[in-house]
Amino acid sequence: MHAIQEWINNHLIEWGIISSSANELDNTIVLLLIIAVTVGIDYACRYIFLNMFKRLAKRTRNQWDDLIVERKIINKLMHMIPAILVYVLLPLAFPVDETPKILGILQMICKIYIIAVSLRFISASLNVVHEIYNRKESLKNKPLKGFIQLLQVAVFFIGFILIISILIGKSPTTLFAGLGASAAILMLVFKDTLLGFVAGIQLSANDMLRPGDWITMEKYGANGTVIEVTLNAVKVKNFDNTITTIPPYALVSDAFQNWRGMSESPGRRIKRSINIDMNSVSFCTPEMLAKFRKISLLTDYIDEKEKELNAYNEAHRIDDSIRVNGRRQTNIGVFRAYLVNYLKSLPEVSKELTCMVRQLQPTETGIPIELYFFSSVKDWVPYEGIQSDVFDHVLAVIPEFGLSVFQNVSGSDLRGLKIVR
Repeated sequence: MHAIQEWINNHLIEWGIISSSANELDNTIVLLLIIAVTVGIDYACRYIFLNMFKRLAKRTRNQWDDLIVERKIINKLMHMIPAILVYVLLPLAFPVDETPKILGILQMICKIYIIAVSLRFISASLNVVHEIYNRKESLKNKPLKGFIQLLQVAVFFIGFILIISILIGKSPTTLFAGLGASAAILMLVFKDTLLGFVAGIQLSANDMLRPGDWITMEKYGANGTVIEVTLNAVKVKNFDNTITTIPPYALVSDAFQNWRGMSESPGRRIKRSINIDMNSVSFCTPEMLAKFRKISLLTDYIDEKEKELNAYNEAHRIDDSIRVNGRRQTNIGVFRAYLVNYLKSLPEVSKELTCMVRQLQPTETGIPIELYFFSSVKDWVPYEGIQSDVFDHVLAVIPEFGLSVFQNVSGSDLRGLKIVR
């Protein structure tokens, strides 16, 4: 290269250029030659290695090599080759003993470029790692994005320190040592990031939250599906299609409700009550029992219950002439038994979980009859349909048992009253 430089210098002088200008021009021409050579090598490497890698990726069934091709990871790595070559060959164009300042400036630019390209390559590679893990079923719902972001922040922070050290001409270890004195300021600046990182570890280690979970957090107005867990925020898409952003550390320090257990269980709970007018409750007459026997869900129950009660009354010599003596069936008791058999007969009601009908504490609005069971269908819209169908039926059959639903007096009730003068 030195011989080429002398040859260029001699030709420039022959063309009439003065010696001092010729010395500067031959350095520039050699630099341009170096750049041309490195660009050519860069294109050759991309053509050879990229095509080779693309062919290998098509032949394999692995997903990671396809992602590397799609995200152009190899392209980002190839950008380092010309910068390294220029850095190594620069002394040929600008010898240290002749132009040390120009050589130092150009090599400094090359170092900064190499670091910047390296940071871009590492960041893109981490994103690919995140995508690969997201495609694995065992790790799909793990909040890994926060950890990836933390690694990216750490990598960019180190890269920034290296670039500053190159610009000011000091060792990176000196800058890192100086950062120890300003640790309090750094902790204040990166407070949310550090808290989010610690919270992310707790959420992941305790399996408290995953993307796709339905959570409820009244403090932040969140009621929907977790769509993203990052280092600084947890994004929840509410059922009204609004997005609520929650700091990760709030999910550790405050209380929130995760419905994942319901989604993974055999059923989703339905718990609702209907108030019965206490004035409509009565003992069952023989005519009522005969009517109830015709209901297919009550036939066996009525017969078995009557045998049980008759045996008890005979054993205790109960006087049947007075209805309050002994044990008798009531219309509300038969109604509860009907509801239990009705719920158990429905295919949508889970047979593995609790199914019961109970009477709650009577209030001024009547006797609450609560239906407590689990729907095997857990999707929101079908679930609401099943719940509505059940209570439509319940409201329709109440009069068949001589009962009436308690309802506050309305305007139409008052208009129907006849005033006696």
